[in-house]
This record gives sequence, C-alpha cells and structure tokens, in this order.
Amino acid sequence: MALKKKKIIKKKPAKKITTKKKVIKKSQPKLKIKAKAKSKPRSTIKISDGNLVGKIIHYFPHVKAAVIKLSAPLAVGDKIKIKGHTTDFTQVIASMQIDRVDITSAKPKQEIGLLVNSRVRQHDKVSKI
Repeated sequence: MALKKKKIIKKKPAKKITTKKKVIKKSQPKLKIKAKAKSKPRSTIKISDGNLVGKIIHYFPHVKAAVIKLSAPLAVGDKIKIKGHTTDFTQVIASMQIDRVDITSAKPKQEIGLLVNSRVRQHDKVSKI
C-alpha cells in the first residue's frame, strides 16, 4: 500500500487596508452654512376668489378635454380663464358635458367635461371673466 502524503497549506496573513487620513490645518477658517430663503408656496396663483369657478381634476390629451370640479355655476357662452403653474389662457365655453350628455348650464359641486384649447394640468384654477 502506498501512503498518501498530506499537503500542508499555510494561510497567508490578511493584508491590512490603510486609509489616508485627511489632514486639516488649524489655520483654515471654518465655513458658515447660510440658511436657504423660504420660497413661495405653489398655491399662490393670482386669481381673485370672487371669480373662481372651479379647478381642473383631470385632463384627456387625446381629445383635449378637461374635467372640472365646479364651485360656482357655469353656462355655455361664458368666458373663462384657466391659470396654473405653466398654464394661462382664456376661452369661451362652446359645449359642456356631464356623463357624456350635452348640457347648457352646470351647478356647483358638479363635475363637468369641457373641451379646452390648450393643455391643462391637475389643480389649475378656472375663473369666470
């Protein structure tokens, strides 16, 4: 029988990782952090509350229609202004719908569909001129 020789494996010691320490000179002045100025809140859109009719809830870009939650009555033929963060235009209401049925006037707390001339966004304000 042949005797098998065992291999002796010596483990190498783990290398120590050294990091360079940052040297700070004592003669360097300390920097002061300035507080940021408070920015204006986004909801400060200048539309008088007396003329406010409602706000945009949803926009359908393919048909260029907006859903408006009314806070005041609105009728076909009224001139409205839609103002938001990036939106600002006026138009005359040609047609309105509730549940895909044409209507001539709408009351507060109703949600109406309205064709718009330009892109609008949620939370844009709608006022009557």
